[in-house]
Amino acid sequence: MPKLSINIGIVLIILGIVSYIATSAVSVTALIPAFFGLAFGGLGMLAKRNESMRKHAMHTALLLAILGLGGSFGGLSILISSLISGETPERYAAVISQSIMAALCILFLILGIKSFVDARKEKG
Repeated sequence: MPKLSINIGIVLIILGIVSYIATSAVSVTALIPAFFGLAFGGLGMLAKRNESMRKHAMHTALLLAILGLGGSFGGLSILISSLISGETPERYAAVISQSIMAALCILFLILGIKSFVDARKEKG
C-alpha cells in the first residue's frame, strides 16, 4: 500500500500541474490534485520508512482518498451526464481533472480496503 500511495501521489501531482497549465494558470484551484498528491506521497513515504507508523499512515491515506473523492465526485458526475446527453460541459478541463482525481481516489479506496481485509485474514 505505501508504494501505491506514492504512485497515486505522483500521478495526482502531475495531474495538478497539467491542469494548471491547461487552464492558462488562471486559478490556483487547478493545483488541488497536486496538493492531494503531495499528501498521498508523504503518507506513503512515512509508511514505507517507519514500520510502526505504517498502519496509521495508510488509514490516514484512505481518509484522504475519501475526502478527495468527496471533493472531486461532482466533476465525475458532470462528465457522465455530459457523455449521456452529448453536450460539452462548461470548464471542460476542470471536469476532466476532477474525474481523473475521483477515479484515482476510488481505485485507492478499493485497493486499500482489500489490503486491510487481506491483512486481517492473515492475522486470523
